[in-house]
Amino acid sequence: MFRVYATIDEHTNPAQASALAQRAEAIGFDGLLVADGLHDGLLIAAMALQATRRLVVGIGVLVAFPRSPMVVAHAAWDLQLLSGGRFELGLGPQVRGNIVGRYATRWTPPAPRMREYVQSLRAIFDSFQHGGPLLYEGEHYHFTRLQPFFNPGPIEQPEIPIFLGAVGPKMTALAGELADGLITHPTNTHPRYIREVTHPRLEKGAARTGRSSGDVPLLLAPLIATGAGEEQLRADRERQRELLAFLYSTPAYWPSLELFGWEDRGRRLRELTREGKWTEMTGLIDDEMLREMLPSGTYAEIGDVLRERYAGLSELVTFPLPRDEAHDAEVARVLDRLHA
Repeated sequence: MFRVYATIDEHTNPAQASALAQRAEAIGFDGLLVADGLHDGLLIAAMALQATRRLVVGIGVLVAFPRSPMVVAHAAWDLQLLSGGRFELGLGPQVRGNIVGRYATRWTPPAPRMREYVQSLRAIFDSFQHGGPLLYEGEHYHFTRLQPFFNPGPIEQPEIPIFLGAVGPKMTALAGELADGLITHPTNTHPRYIREVTHPRLEKGAARTGRSSGDVPLLLAPLIATGAGEEQLRADRERQRELLAFLYSTPAYWPSLELFGWEDRGRRLRELTREGKWTEMTGLIDDEMLREMLPSGTYAEIGDVLRERYAGLSELVTFPLPRDEAHDAEVARVLDRLHA
């Protein structure tokens, strides 16, 4: 049995979030995973939580380092209060080019900084809940002051799950060490990659704190090609081919290519981006590669495809909310199959 989180288009803005969340809840999704980047993930989460009664809402993932842990702690506390305990906080480091060039934020090695980020968040949450003094001092973050005037006070559901978005070995091990879960990237969600790469890295980190990889649930977030019939499926498959070409032009996402012996594709895609030859990129994602990396099937088929692909790896998986409400009933049947 899977718990299924709806995913919505990353272009979704706060004005659209409420209606989409209500649709996801009505269809039968267990959760909703919202993005952070084009629009503020915390604000979108607030709109989704306000509009629903049962749906768990997570951010997958919040760009952490441009935001102070104190700022994120206040927002997360309010979202948990607003929702009665239905909020999940996903955190990610982003790549260096974006952190420095897009966010004008100092770059440091991400895994040590993220360790302190999570630890300081939990220290702040503890002070919020119990009213004690705030004292967290690390290399990257120092929190030594929280006057009662600025303390929002206790809430009924103070345990806010913290998931990490992880790709590389150090961040994956860190998730094993101290996170409440790991959100996979679309490029590292292949079952072979999870078994041969992700699980050993999680186990290595989990051992630092006396845990095992089984203590760290995976929220599997694959790209999926689907549709009501073969024509829609073909169109969606080509859309995902284009997205995979873009993703695999980034060196940080090459490990799964290397596992399958396709590292030359990543290097060539990188060259094409530098040459501005965007239209030539999709040709490097051939049909063999697409079949391997992209779970695909019509609405009548995709539930069984996902069950077979991910059985035994995790009970958490994402599935796209259909753009057209006319397909909501078909997606509800997909969820019935995944819930079975």
